[in-house]
Amino acid sequence: MILTKAQYDEIAQCLVSVPPTRQSLRKLKQRFPSQSQATLLSIFSQEYQKHIKRTHAKHHTSEAIENYYQRYLNGVVKNGAAPVLLELANEVDYAPSLMARIILERFLQEHEETPPSKSVINSMLRDPSQIPDGVLANQVYQCIVNDCCYGPLVDCIKHAIGHEHEVLLRDLLLEKNLSFLDEDQLRAKGYDKTPDFILQVPVDLARAW
Repeated sequence: MILTKAQYDEIAQCLVSVPPTRQSLRKLKQRFPSQSQATLLSIFSQEYQKHIKRTHAKHHTSEAIENYYQRYLNGVVKNGAAPVLLELANEVDYAPSLMARIILERFLQEHEETPPSKSVINSMLRDPSQIPDGVLANQVYQCIVNDCCYGPLVDCIKHAIGHEHEVLLRDLLLEKNLSFLDEDQLRAKGYDKTPDFILQVPVDLARAW
């Protein structure tokens, strides 16, 4: 089904008022049943990433970070099992996984002798059980699994889809008896940029396919 610009704009406008969660994606599917889940997710991701890039800086001022951290602390004191971080992220219109990163970094700065490295932060976000505070670990986990645009879970899904498409493309090239170099071969030859495949002989794709 071909998506018109008017239809795209209607979906994009609808996204202005919804948080970037899987629950919102389900509501979007109900609103636009004729569109595929993949189409809606693609538009959802594109529009939300544009929004995050526009507003990223305001969430990383020292005042904003301290405000978020204190709100997190006050929230978990009242009810540590409630999705405090997720609700905070939705309230201030920021990606849950990115909010989790802000709070985790601030927590580690307060409780560790040395500033946390990026690799340590990334490792804890991939596996929240490494976080030395059980309540925060649960809060981070809730943000990761409910974020459909950012975070380690989304990265894994994107990587898996990319690998699947690479395998399908390789099989298609072999089926058509087209000579090509793959990423590893290009890297071994010293190429700076290594796409998945490069055809060794130019072909008329319309005829080849």
